[in-house]
Amino acid sequence: MKLSPQQEDVICDYVDSQGLKLKSLRDDIVDHLCCVVDSELRLGKSFDQSFEEAIKELAPNGLIDIERKTFFLLNSKRIIMMKKLMYLIGFIGSASLTIGATFKVLYYPGANILFITGFLTLFLVFIPLLTFDRYKVAIAKSMSDKVKVILGFIAAIVTGFAGLFKFLHWQSGTVLLLAGAFIFAIDFLPFLFFTMYKRSVE
Repeated sequence: MKLSPQQEDVICDYVDSQGLKLKSLRDDIVDHLCCVVDSELRLGKSFDQSFEEAIKELAPNGLIDIERKTFFLLNSKRIIMMKKLMYLIGFIGSASLTIGATFKVLYYPGANILFITGFLTLFLVFIPLLTFDRYKVAIAKSMSDKVKVILGFIAAIVTGFAGLFKFLHWQSGTVLLLAGAFIFAIDFLPFLFFTMYKRSVE
């Protein structure tokens, strides 16, 4: 049995439904799937079974995962440079925040400036960049992974600002702290442990 034009259309429609942005990769995937399914049909397997097995073998984590890895290989130098810059920003923010807190405890001058600079660098630059990076990875995964990343980001930002307000004795620090703790405990943690449980039983 040979692959029919209608079956080729089914494969093309499936690949197109995955939302791939790289046209050349899309064409390569279609060609690969058609070849694999065609060879399996000649062995006497059904189209549905052959197509399902071909998808599982090629992309067990979804076609978007293949596109993400392909994009990384094509842009690896630029991506690695961006990651280095992101983690350097995180290091500088953390160091400034820690030194500022230490200076505050020891009543050294410049404590507030160092603390606020470190806080803004960490919570308004590094954490959003890290969240965006983690979310791009989670795109190829389940909805619970995506929600977990978003809720973790919100909880971190709200709790961070609560710490800043408390540290500088500004109003609403307690409200922000309670809101951050609520988001973390009621929203983020259930998704975290749910995804951990799913991975443990897969």
